[in-house]
Amino acid sequence: MTIVRRREFLVFLGSLACWPFEARSQQPAHSISIGFLSVNFRAPMKPRIDAFNQGLRELGYVEGRNLSVEYRFAENKPDQLRALATELVRLRVAVIVTEGVTATRAAKDVTATLPIVMAQDPDPVGTGFVASLARPGGNITGLSNLRTDLGVKRLEILKDTVSGLTRVAIIGTSTTPGNAQTLDDIKQAAKTLQIDLQILEVAGAQDIDPAFQAASSGRAGAILVLASPYLLSNRTRVADAAEKSRIPTMYYASDYVRDGGLMSYGVSTTDLFRRAAAYVDKIVKGAAPGELPIEQPTKFEFVINLKGAKAIGFTIPPTLLARADEVIE
Repeated sequence: MTIVRRREFLVFLGSLACWPFEARSQQPAHSISIGFLSVNFRAPMKPRIDAFNQGLRELGYVEGRNLSVEYRFAENKPDQLRALATELVRLRVAVIVTEGVTATRAAKDVTATLPIVMAQDPDPVGTGFVASLARPGGNITGLSNLRTDLGVKRLEILKDTVSGLTRVAIIGTSTTPGNAQTLDDIKQAAKTLQIDLQILEVAGAQDIDPAFQAASSGRAGAILVLASPYLLSNRTRVADAAEKSRIPTMYYASDYVRDGGLMSYGVSTTDLFRRAAAYVDKIVKGAAPGELPIEQPTKFEFVINLKGAKAIGFTIPPTLLARADEVIE
């Protein structure tokens, strides 16, 4: 698989020359232990964990040398998160890093003092985790992924991509935080774009194949996938189901596209996880989490998989390819 990136290769070469000196100069004085809490399985989280570890290395933290990470994965069983969070508190980790709203809530429920760093959250104020973005207060800080603002953009891209598009199937989990607002925004945009919507709920892995079959039988011209822990944890299965349906599918995260999906537009989740490391560094050096402002996304990515397009016999318009940040061949 070949990945075409823009501008990044030269930046990478330049960084190699200075990395050894910078890493040595930033080495922390003592070893630390941190916790990592996720509702997902470990395997689908690998790109995000790798990005988080990259951010730590850039700051001089290396697992096995001056850092230990206690990973806890609920494997799509949210009711287990509270016990896993309690376990991390008992281990006296310096910080708990959470990968999403469900994990953050579980950590918040078991400790009001141990620092918690959110790697991503669609609405930290709305979920009640922080008082404000500028001054979070309490023991929680981190990053917002602004997911609710991007659904309309994905629908517009589908309209530009699929000629004569009049019907789109929306597949996702309604209880996933942020999805209700995203869906409301999409419904309003669909009226303007003259697109009919077919809403298909996924409440577990068993719903994946039936959802795509329903989209096909409902004559959807395209599919838009909303955030869902069940879909993310089974993204290869999702890509296979989309391929069998032969319906162009737009995803909210590039993880799906790297595993065979057609295209995605959204916040770079790996960039958020990499940036979460900076919060860990500041906190272990004495900063109060309640005084560290919530940061917004700075990197968005539009990713296209040409192999995925070929698999369903779909031609990506050249104008759309020119807009892509990354093309997988």
